[in-house]
Amino acid sequence: MIELQSVRKEYKGGIVALDGVDLKLLEGELVVLRGVSGSGKSSILSLIAGLSKPTTGEVIVDKKRISKLADHFSTLYRRENIGFIFQKYNLIPTLSVQENILLPLVPQNLPKKELESRLQRELINFNIESKRDVMVRNLSGGEQQRCAIARANINNPKIILADEPTANLDEKLSLEFIKLIKEMKSQSRTIVIATHDPLFFDLACVDRVITVKNGKLL
Repeated sequence: MIELQSVRKEYKGGIVALDGVDLKLLEGELVVLRGVSGSGKSSILSLIAGLSKPTTGEVIVDKKRISKLADHFSTLYRRENIGFIFQKYNLIPTLSVQENILLPLVPQNLPKKELESRLQRELINFNIESKRDVMVRNLSGGEQQRCAIARANINNPKIILADEPTANLDEKLSLEFIKLIKEMKSQSRTIVIATHDPLFFDLACVDRVITVKNGKLL
């Protein structure tokens, strides 16, 4: 499903984030990228999402080389394939829960009935049906997290990427997030989680834990 071939990623100032990374992820796998901040985990997620391009090497997703896509096609690729769960949620505080969840579908011009069907499914799946019309700025941390996951899942993506998803949650909410991730894996999603949270390292649902250190995979 996902392959990185000899990937090197440099940022301005000559900072090397990834150095010769080779990685293969299978369809339906739940893989955890473990490492401290600055190790290169987030750079791997960014490359898979098509948010950035490698300095050298190739990124292949579902047999398509995405590392050379023009920006317009990268946007289409993300819309059709990727659900991204950000560390700080990236919700729009002045919009309601339903408006935030539906945002990824706006460019598709789907019929109102289809939008309502998908929205209702996510509200029920992630137990925020009662918060439908609430502004997200008025939600608790756990509710914001569920809203962010619902938004990531609304377009039925093949791939879910999560960047330090429990960094702002206490242990109880972190365990709740893990339960939601298990449910998403049962839907045959390919899931990649970048984290240094030890809660993820011994979970039965995790297929592999890969350590990232100084831009290399150990």
